Amino acid sequence: MSRRTIEEVREEYLHWLEPQLNDKSGSQGKTYWGLLNFMFDTPFIWSVPLDDNRVADGLELRTEFSREFQVRHRDMEKLGPGSFLEVLIGLSRRLGFAAGGRPSGWAWELLTNLELNRLSDPFTRPKQRKAGEIMQVAMERTYLPDGTGGFFPLAWPDDDQTRIELWYQMNSFIEELHPEHRHGN
Repeated sequence: MSRRTIEEVREEYLHWLEPQLNDKSGSQGKTYWGLLNFMFDTPFIWSVPLDDNRVADGLELRTEFSREFQVRHRDMEKLGPGSFLEVLIGLSRRLGFAAGGRPSGWAWELLTNLELNRLSDPFTRPKQRKAGEIMQVAMERTYLPDGTGGFFPLAWPDDDQTRIELWYQMNSFIEELHPEHRHGN
Protein backbone atom coordinates (compact mmCIF):
# COMPACT_ATOMS: atom_id res chain seq x y z
CA MET A 1 0.00 0.00 0.00
CA SER A 2 1.47 3.33 -1.02
CA ARG A 3 1.35 6.34 1.22
CA ARG A 4 -1.06 9.05 0.17
CA THR A 5 -0.77 12.73 0.89
CA ILE A 6 -3.64 14.31 2.77
CA GLU A 7 -4.58 16.12 -0.47
CA GLU A 8 -4.80 12.78 -2.29
CA VAL A 9 -6.89 11.25 0.50
CA ARG A 10 -9.21 14.27 0.45
CA GLU A 11 -9.61 14.08 -3.34
CA GLU A 12 -10.30 10.31 -3.29
CA TYR A 13 -12.77 10.74 -0.44
CA LEU A 14 -14.67 13.52 -2.23
CA HIS A 15 -14.84 11.44 -5.41
CA TRP A 16 -16.27 8.63 -3.26
CA LEU A 17 -18.84 10.99 -1.67
CA GLU A 18 -19.92 12.68 -4.90
CA PRO A 19 -22.24 9.95 -6.25
CA GLN A 20 -23.88 9.76 -2.82
CA LEU A 21 -24.89 13.39 -3.13
CA ASN A 22 -25.78 13.79 -6.76
CA ASP A 23 -28.97 12.15 -7.95
CA LYS A 24 -28.51 12.22 -11.73
CA SER A 25 -32.26 12.44 -12.33
CA GLY A 26 -32.47 15.70 -10.40
CA SER A 27 -29.26 17.39 -11.49
CA GLN A 28 -30.16 17.44 -15.21
CA GLY A 29 -26.56 16.92 -16.29
CA LYS A 30 -25.15 19.77 -14.20
CA THR A 31 -22.07 19.29 -12.05
CA TYR A 32 -21.65 20.35 -8.42
CA TRP A 33 -17.95 19.78 -7.73
CA GLY A 34 -17.46 23.34 -6.45
CA LEU A 35 -20.42 23.10 -4.08
CA LEU A 36 -19.35 19.65 -2.91
CA ASN A 37 -15.89 20.98 -2.01
CA PHE A 38 -17.35 24.06 -0.34
CA MET A 39 -19.74 21.98 1.80
CA PHE A 40 -16.87 19.67 2.75
CA ASP A 41 -14.72 22.64 3.77
CA THR A 42 -17.52 23.93 6.03
CA PRO A 43 -17.50 22.31 9.49
CA PHE A 44 -20.97 21.41 10.73
CA ILE A 45 -21.66 23.46 13.85
CA TRP A 46 -24.57 22.21 15.94
CA SER A 47 -26.38 23.97 18.78
CA VAL A 48 -29.37 21.75 19.64
CA PRO A 49 -28.59 18.91 22.05
CA LEU A 50 -28.04 15.52 20.40
CA ASP A 51 -27.47 16.99 16.92
CA ASP A 52 -23.88 15.94 17.50
CA ASN A 53 -25.23 12.46 16.68
CA ARG A 54 -25.80 13.65 13.11
CA VAL A 55 -22.16 14.76 12.98
CA ALA A 56 -21.21 11.28 14.20
CA ASP A 57 -23.31 9.78 11.38
CA GLY A 58 -21.39 11.91 8.92
CA LEU A 59 -18.02 10.93 10.38
CA GLU A 60 -19.01 7.28 10.02
CA LEU A 61 -18.64 7.85 6.28
CA ARG A 62 -14.92 8.35 6.85
CA THR A 63 -14.70 5.03 8.65
CA GLU A 64 -16.49 3.28 5.81
CA PHE A 65 -14.23 4.92 3.23
CA SER A 66 -11.04 4.13 5.16
CA ARG A 67 -11.99 0.46 5.42
CA GLU A 68 -12.98 0.19 1.76
CA PHE A 69 -9.84 1.92 0.46
CA GLN A 70 -7.40 0.93 3.24
CA VAL A 71 -6.68 4.47 4.35
CA ARG A 72 -5.23 4.85 7.83
CA HIS A 73 -7.65 6.24 10.41
CA ARG A 74 -5.21 8.94 11.45
CA ASP A 75 -5.05 10.13 7.82
CA MET A 76 -8.83 10.48 7.80
CA GLU A 77 -8.67 12.49 11.04
CA LYS A 78 -6.42 15.00 9.25
CA LEU A 79 -9.43 15.95 7.11
CA GLY A 80 -10.68 18.04 10.01
CA PRO A 81 -14.01 18.19 11.83
CA GLY A 82 -17.24 16.70 10.49
CA SER A 83 -18.45 18.73 7.55
CA PHE A 84 -21.79 20.05 6.37
CA LEU A 85 -21.50 17.69 3.38
CA GLU A 86 -20.98 14.64 5.59
CA VAL A 87 -23.95 15.53 7.80
CA LEU A 88 -26.16 15.98 4.72
CA ILE A 89 -25.11 12.59 3.31
CA GLY A 90 -25.50 10.98 6.75
CA LEU A 91 -29.05 12.36 6.95
CA SER A 92 -29.79 11.05 3.45
CA ARG A 93 -28.74 7.56 4.51
CA ARG A 94 -30.97 7.74 7.59
CA LEU A 95 -33.85 8.87 5.36
CA GLY A 96 -33.24 6.00 2.95
CA PHE A 97 -33.35 3.52 5.81
CA ALA A 98 -36.40 5.03 7.55
CA ALA A 99 -38.51 6.07 4.55
CA GLY A 100 -37.17 3.86 1.76
CA GLY A 101 -35.64 5.01 -1.47
CA ARG A 102 -32.07 5.67 -2.52
CA PRO A 103 -29.94 7.79 -0.19
CA SER A 104 -28.65 9.76 -3.22
CA GLY A 105 -32.26 10.68 -4.04
CA TRP A 106 -32.78 11.84 -0.47
CA ALA A 107 -29.50 13.79 -0.56
CA TRP A 108 -30.77 15.56 -3.67
CA GLU A 109 -34.05 16.32 -1.91
CA LEU A 110 -32.17 17.81 1.06
CA LEU A 111 -30.10 19.94 -1.33
CA THR A 112 -33.34 21.06 -2.96
CA ASN A 113 -34.97 21.81 0.42
CA LEU A 114 -31.99 24.05 1.20
CA GLU A 115 -32.02 25.47 -2.36
CA LEU A 116 -28.35 24.48 -2.74
CA ASN A 117 -29.32 22.61 -5.90
CA ARG A 118 -29.36 26.00 -7.67
CA LEU A 119 -25.60 26.41 -7.16
CA SER A 120 -24.12 24.26 -9.92
CA ASP A 121 -20.70 24.68 -11.52
CA PRO A 122 -19.12 27.03 -12.29
CA PHE A 123 -19.10 27.78 -8.57
CA THR A 124 -18.54 31.55 -8.68
CA ARG A 125 -17.93 33.89 -5.74
CA PRO A 126 -21.61 34.95 -5.61
CA LYS A 127 -22.60 31.26 -5.48
CA GLN A 128 -20.05 30.69 -2.71
CA ARG A 129 -21.54 33.57 -0.71
CA LYS A 130 -25.07 32.21 -1.24
CA ALA A 131 -24.03 28.67 -0.24
CA GLY A 132 -22.35 30.05 2.89
CA GLU A 133 -25.50 31.98 3.83
CA ILE A 134 -27.73 28.93 3.28
CA MET A 135 -25.51 26.64 5.37
CA GLN A 136 -25.23 29.26 8.10
CA VAL A 137 -29.04 29.56 8.29
CA ALA A 138 -29.37 25.76 8.51
CA MET A 139 -26.73 25.40 11.22
CA GLU A 140 -27.66 28.48 13.26
CA ARG A 141 -31.35 27.54 13.08
CA THR A 142 -32.40 30.95 11.80
CA TYR A 143 -34.80 29.39 9.30
CA LEU A 144 -38.57 29.65 9.61
CA PRO A 145 -40.38 27.85 12.45
CA ASP A 146 -41.96 25.46 9.90
CA GLY A 147 -38.46 24.36 8.83
CA THR A 148 -38.37 26.33 5.57
CA GLY A 149 -34.73 27.19 4.98
CA GLY A 150 -33.57 24.06 6.81
CA PHE A 151 -33.17 20.42 5.87
CA PHE A 152 -36.78 19.46 6.67
CA PRO A 153 -39.49 21.99 5.79
CA LEU A 154 -42.93 20.92 7.00
CA ALA A 155 -46.40 21.79 5.80
CA TRP A 156 -48.01 21.16 9.21
CA PRO A 157 -45.45 21.48 12.00
CA ASP A 158 -46.54 20.78 15.56
CA ASP A 159 -43.60 22.69 17.04
CA ASP A 160 -41.05 25.37 16.19
CA GLN A 161 -38.56 23.36 14.10
CA THR A 162 -35.70 25.73 14.98
CA ARG A 163 -35.72 24.20 18.47
CA ILE A 164 -36.17 20.54 17.51
CA GLU A 165 -33.34 18.02 17.19
CA LEU A 166 -32.65 17.10 13.54
CA TRP A 167 -33.58 13.47 14.24
CA TYR A 168 -37.13 14.48 15.22
CA GLN A 169 -37.38 16.99 12.37
CA MET A 170 -36.50 14.16 9.99
CA ASN A 171 -39.13 11.90 11.49
CA SER A 172 -41.80 14.60 11.20
CA PHE A 173 -40.74 15.12 7.59
CA ILE A 174 -41.13 11.39 6.92
CA GLU A 175 -44.55 11.37 8.60
CA GLU A 176 -45.76 14.11 6.28
CA LEU A 177 -44.50 12.16 3.28
CA HIS A 178 -45.62 8.78 4.59
CA PRO A 179 -48.49 9.04 7.11
CA GLU A 180 -48.45 5.26 7.47
CA HIS A 181 -45.19 5.60 9.48
CA ARG A 182 -46.97 7.40 12.33
CA HIS A 183 -47.73 4.22 14.21
CA GLY A 184 -44.08 3.17 14.17
CA ASN A 185 -42.73 6.20 16.06
